[in-house]
Amino acid sequence: MDTHAGEPTLKPYLRHHHDHHDLQPPTSVKASDALPLPLYLTNGLFFGLFFSVAYFLLHRWREKIRNSTPLHIITFPEIAGIVCLAASVIYLLGFFGIGVVQSFISRGSHDSWDVEEDSNVMIKKNGIGCTPAESLACTLAPVSRERVVAPTIQEPLILSGDDEEVIKGVVSGTIPSYSLESKLGDCKRAAAIRREALQRMTGRSMEGLPLEGFDYESILGQCCEMPVGFVQIPVGIAGPLLLNGTEYMVPMATTEGCLVASTNRGCKAIYASGGASSMLLKDAMTRAPVVRFGTAKRAAELKFFVEDPANFDALSVAFNRSSRFGRLQNIKCAVAGKNLYMRFSCSTGDAMGMNMVSKGVQNVLDYVQTDFPDMDIIGISGNFCSDKKPAAVNWIEGRGKSVICEAIIKEEVVQKVLKTNIDTLVELNMLKNLAGSAMAGALGGFNAHASNIVSAVYIATGQDPAQNVESSHCITMMEAVNDGKDLHISVTMPSIEVGTVGGGTQLASQSACLNLLGVKGASKDSPGSNSRLLATIVAGSVLAGELSLMSAIAAGQLVRSHMKYNRSSKDVSKIAS
Repeated sequence: MDTHAGEPTLKPYLRHHHDHHDLQPPTSVKASDALPLPLYLTNGLFFGLFFSVAYFLLHRWREKIRNSTPLHIITFPEIAGIVCLAASVIYLLGFFGIGVVQSFISRGSHDSWDVEEDSNVMIKKNGIGCTPAESLACTLAPVSRERVVAPTIQEPLILSGDDEEVIKGVVSGTIPSYSLESKLGDCKRAAAIRREALQRMTGRSMEGLPLEGFDYESILGQCCEMPVGFVQIPVGIAGPLLLNGTEYMVPMATTEGCLVASTNRGCKAIYASGGASSMLLKDAMTRAPVVRFGTAKRAAELKFFVEDPANFDALSVAFNRSSRFGRLQNIKCAVAGKNLYMRFSCSTGDAMGMNMVSKGVQNVLDYVQTDFPDMDIIGISGNFCSDKKPAAVNWIEGRGKSVICEAIIKEEVVQKVLKTNIDTLVELNMLKNLAGSAMAGALGGFNAHASNIVSAVYIATGQDPAQNVESSHCITMMEAVNDGKDLHISVTMPSIEVGTVGGGTQLASQSACLNLLGVKGASKDSPGSNSRLLATIVAGSVLAGELSLMSAIAAGQLVRSHMKYNRSSKDVSKIAS
């Protein structure tokens, strides 16, 4: 096996093809072949030429201005300098600019890349080459958030002898695992090599974790680093959920038996009673930086400055520069000694919006720094936001989408579909969801299992599963209405954090689930309407899940149903082996 500088070489790999057994790698072409000098000398020459000529011309023009000499009168050295400057600019643009153009072109190509062992120049099948720096840009160029990449079933990868050398390099540490995508130019091959190296380093098999059937290009640079496969989570459908006069089939990704069936029963009860209605109360993502001053007085002065309505317009202009969708709504401050926490709230269109808000907050901090130069920015997030943690501020003030959803369930439906009665449900809700949660010191947990439904819908639709923490804040209320003949049930959820663009929403499977709900991508007619609709669907699904589970507990069916549907007679350990 060939080596270079004592390290394994990254050779091209060829997939087995039934019609082209004699397929050979194309002849490699070095980028420096067309240059009279070695590449590093040529680069250094033009860099030096550019800066020296630029300095010379600026110095000459400065002298002309001082001596009142017309600038259009130029001497021969100045003409030569302008020519040299133009030549160096053309060279530098050609050297670096072509790589930028190719980074966009290469994203749409599925041709394999070859890595030349001597110069590490990556050569495409059509003969167009990239330098190592350009190849890194090619492989790490971010995928457009608006483009959905469908999964492509590729032929099984067979690790070649060259792959074996790379695996040994990863195991020994001479080749960093995180750099495989950029070095090989093939995300799937990188995942396969990383997976095999991991098995050798740990001595444990990863059989059962799929590798085939996933588009690893779609997650590069945005969803997951150093992949070795993907986890399969079944997706079930609950519905139709009749919400605000429209039917929705709700996708739920879960491994908990009975969850989809129970939510589906709740949807059936709601449908039979005429449907549910929901209302969006608030739409504002938050971010709260923490800053510090030398005295508490100065921290209080900034608080008064930020919360002064007279300064809001100026702060809004600074904030809104970050995005055409992010719009500052308000700023609320809290002082702790010399430290100030500023909670920014803003609309974010159809994106969940954390990055959008963070950029806007940074703009405001830069603006405020001019009037408060003694302000020390400790962190862009000071946990007063509060993200991915149970917090009273989210429960009281809300974060993301604040939604309320309600339905009136007919007595006949309660008895025939839910197998219980209204009085029992009302009493159970009071003692369990209200009094019981208070006894436990719950924070936003005045419900039966809102997080179950939120997590399942989040995973299916590409949301951030960790934000289930605050998104599951929910209080479930039940009371008898219409002279005790019907049941009024409602769920109030102040901090549902969802988006229909960005992150995992662009992956093919998650995008399909969003499409099923009619909220795929950004709304062109009304920016933000898709994410708001998704939040109401989440609340409606929680309403259905709460209604069904509470009915099962009231009727004494919970244990029996789980023993029947949430237990498997199969020996999973034998299947895995």
